[in-house]
This record gives sequence, structure tokens and C-alpha cells, in this order.
Amino acid sequence: FSSAVTAGRAQVEQEPSAETTEGSGISINCSHPSIQTTDLILWYRQLPGQGPAFLVRSNKGSKALSDPPGRLSVAADRRSSALWLARPRRGDAAVYYCAVGD
Repeated sequence: FSSAVTAGRAQVEQEPSAETTEGSGISINCSHPSIQTTDLILWYRQLPGQGPAFLVRSNKGSKALSDPPGRLSVAADRRSSALWLARPRRGDAAVYYCAVGD
């Protein structure tokens, strides 16, 4: 898990790790206090032995995630977001990255 990623002007911070039991929902949180008006919030997942794969992006509000089932929620001030995995399975164990970009 990446605890902090710096990309240009924007910095995002994530919790170093999170765990849950199979089938129990989990929220993965990300802070991006320096986000710009035009920036999008993006989430990626890196499964063991694979490269990062795009999951979902959002500008504001909430967006459903189909695989794995869940939802991306963006705070009203856009300074934080949370990826909610509704029914995680063992195969969803991975590194989850958030990013900010235009």
C-alpha cells in the first residue's frame, strides 16, 4: 500500500494498510487537500504479480463500482475520497492507489 504519492502540485495520502474478512465491507480512504478545480480523482488496483489497473474516476459525489462491487464517494469539499468495497473476496486483496490528475 502506498502511504503517500506526490505528483506535481497535488499530494495524496492514504492509510498504509487496511484489512477485512471476506464478504465484510471495507472503506479505503484517501486525502487530497491540494486538489484543483479541474482535477479528477482516480483509483487503481494492483493485484499480485500484475501492473496497476484503472478502477474508477470521479469529479464529485458518489459513483458506483461494478467490479469489484462497491462505490467511490468524494467529500463535498473534494479534499478526500473513499473507495467502499461492498463484498470483497479473497481475490480482491491488492494494493489500491488513489491519484489526482486532469
